Amino acid sequence: MKLKICGMKYPDNILEVGSLLPDYMGFIFWEKSARYFDGVIPGLPKSIKKVGVFVNATQEEILEKIVKYDLQAIQLHGQESVAFCQDLRENLKQAQIEIIKVFSVDDAFDFEVLKPFEAVCDYFLFDTKGKLPGGNGTTFDWKVLEKYPSSKPFFLSGGIGMEEMEAVNEILKTNLPLYAIDVNSKFEIEPGLKNIELCRDALQCVSTMCISTDNKIKK
Repeated sequence: MKLKICGMKYPDNILEVGSLLPDYMGFIFWEKSARYFDGVIPGLPKSIKKVGVFVNATQEEILEKIVKYDLQAIQLHGQESVAFCQDLRENLKQAQIEIIKVFSVDDAFDFEVLKPFEAVCDYFLFDTKGKLPGGNGTTFDWKVLEKYPSSKPFFLSGGIGMEEMEAVNEILKTNLPLYAIDVNSKFEIEPGLKNIELCRDALQCVSTMCISTDNKIKK
């Protein structure tokens, strides 16, 4: 399982978090967000994939940010259509940019809406349905994931803190294709400024979970 630390904003903090070597780091390009990023991303280790987070942005805006910030993945957090994702996928095919499509989940979420998107994105991301497109800081009832009908790997997001790690570990013991967890607000000192010790704890915890899962598979 991978770890994505999202909502990065300040260069020194970006470098500190980068030194911990998370798998993904997210930069939010939605102007209404408290974590909106419009600065300079300092040099990061090549192993870290930089993710641009967009909400109903145009193709031109997305492509411009990919070039400007050397992004390796994009996260679509709005009402982007299947056709939009398909066009974007065609435009990005040569660059091998990962496409992550976000869905806001509550107890009544209909997983059937995912089917048309399976062929046009690399991953799904499930976040908590709330007033904002993301960053609401609360979890949804993960039991609804038992209804997940797809083999498409997914990111799990929405109010994940250290206190949720045990529940994450329980999901890893199932057959669900949980690819990564996406953490943000519960690892912050203030919006956009990450607590380095908590981020280090998260990485250690994820690493321990993965080792435990690998050992279980080998047995």
